[in-house]
Amino acid sequence: MIFREALGEQFASLHPRMRERLSLSTENGVGMIGVGVMDEIWRGAAFTTPFLRLGASRHILFPERGRNVPFTIENYPYVDSLGRETVSFVRTFELPGRRRRFDAQMIYSAERGTIVDYLGTHQHIAVDLELTVRPDGGFHFRSEEFRLCEGPLRCVVPRSVVGVAEVDEWFDEESGLFRIEIQVTNLRFGPLFGYRGAFEARFVDLRAGVSGAVKPLREKVLD
Repeated sequence: MIFREALGEQFASLHPRMRERLSLSTENGVGMIGVGVMDEIWRGAAFTTPFLRLGASRHILFPERGRNVPFTIENYPYVDSLGRETVSFVRTFELPGRRRRFDAQMIYSAERGTIVDYLGTHQHIAVDLELTVRPDGGFHFRSEEFRLCEGPLRCVVPRSVVGVAEVDEWFDEESGLFRIEIQVTNLRFGPLFGYRGAFEARFVDLRAGVSGAVKPLREKVLD
C-alpha cells in the first residue's frame, strides 16, 4: 500500500472512508471508481491557455472552463513494466462537446521517501508529493521537486517555472460523498488551473487485471 508507506503512523489518523480509499493495492486486488460532478473547473489568465493546451495533448491539465461538469476518477493498483507498485489516478471530465483527461500514476519511492507522481501519457514528468493528513481525516498533497525527461533532456525544473499543485480530499459525512479541491499556482504568475467538486465511490475487484486504457503509453524511471 503505497500511501500507508508514505504516511507511516499518520495513516491511522485518516477518516475510515479515506483509509479505505487509500488502501488500494495489488495485494488486496481492490480498485476504486469515483463518479460525480465538478462544481467548477477554472483556469488563470488568458496567457495560461497555450501552456494548458500543450498539457492537454498528453492528458496533463487542459484550457477549458466549466461548471457542473460530470467527472470520473479511476484508481487502480497494478505493477508496472518496471516492477513498481503503482496506483492510477485517471480523471475524466465530460465538458460540453469535449472529453478531457488528466492522467497520473503514483508510486512510493523508498529512495526519496515519498510518493512520486508520474504525469500524463508518456511519464516525461515526475513530481515528488508531500502527503499529510488533514484535521478532518482527509488528505493533502503538495507538489515538491519537479523533474523532466523528454528525449535527451533530463533535468530538475525550477519552481519559478512550474506550477505548485495543492490537492485536498476529504469525506463529507453529511452528504456521504468524497470532496476534492485542486489548485495549481505559479509563484510568479499566480493561479493557473483548478477544480472542485464531489463524487461517490464504489470499490471493484481487480483480480482479472487492469485495463491498459488507464496505463501510460510509456513508463520511465525518474524516482
